[in-house]
Amino acid sequence: MTFETDQRLDRQSVRIVRAIAETGSITAAARSLGYSQPAISQHLQRTEARLGLALVARVGRSVRLTEAGAVLARHALTITSAFDAAEGDLADLAGLRTGTVRLAAFPTASSTIVPRLLAALAAGHPGITVTYIEAQPPEAVQLLRDGGIDLAITFSYPGDRADPHRDSASGLTTQPLFTEEMVVVIPAGHPLAAQDVIDVATLAKERWIAGCPRCRGHLLAVCEVAGFAPVITFETDNASAVMNMVASGLGVAMLPRLALATATLPVGAVIRPHSPRSVRSIQALANDGARRVPSLAATGAVLAALDGADWGLVGARA
Repeated sequence: MTFETDQRLDRQSVRIVRAIAETGSITAAARSLGYSQPAISQHLQRTEARLGLALVARVGRSVRLTEAGAVLARHALTITSAFDAAEGDLADLAGLRTGTVRLAAFPTASSTIVPRLLAALAAGHPGITVTYIEAQPPEAVQLLRDGGIDLAITFSYPGDRADPHRDSASGLTTQPLFTEEMVVVIPAGHPLAAQDVIDVATLAKERWIAGCPRCRGHLLAVCEVAGFAPVITFETDNASAVMNMVASGLGVAMLPRLALATATLPVGAVIRPHSPRSVRSIQALANDGARRVPSLAATGAVLAALDGADWGLVGARA
């Protein structure tokens, strides 16, 4: 005979059978468990009906365990100990005494947002363990979908018609974090360096240094709006390399504010806002339902409370 123990056998039944084995009677078992004798008897009868097996047999004025009851009693300590351990672990998770968050984020977040997040979590939730891997948004999203991570900090360009983030993040839970302004980086000796705001159209004849594929896509979109296709001569997702190339007179570039927070602007390069203005959004992605996990909910709350003003970021709720 087979049966589904999660439907037919409950923890209380195991405790009752164990108590009968230890005390020798239903009355004594009821007393040790703090229940009335009729309540214990009724619970046993319902359990026996579900199992289709007798657990106790009356012998005169006393009872003894049947073979099935003896089998259950033999496993009772293991079963109740496992229940107790599971309840303890769940209580630890709910109380954030333990928990693990597997995090991924893009390179410039690694030296800005991520360290501040980890420090805040260590201070407020020391029981949460965080593992971290650096990944560009497409790779981070794929890791999330494959179950390799729990949370991905990504960026997107909401004003771009061809921004791939709209499709890649479909079906995932999105928590907006920050918005940052895009700026142009030009040589300090450039004729336009004296301007407070640079019209992108005036850079149509310049050579451009592009960043990661998604950043390159944004550059193409901004230049298209300005009426030209940029001549891209170099590509690198290293923001420091981009700025040093510009300082060396190798071209001009477009970078997000956060990139400027991770590298020192070299002598020979200047940054300026541009028109038309463009922005980049930063968000945290998780699989649907993940926010119900206490450690992930706590991490999301800490992220929402981070202040990015010193990096030139505007909070999503600002």
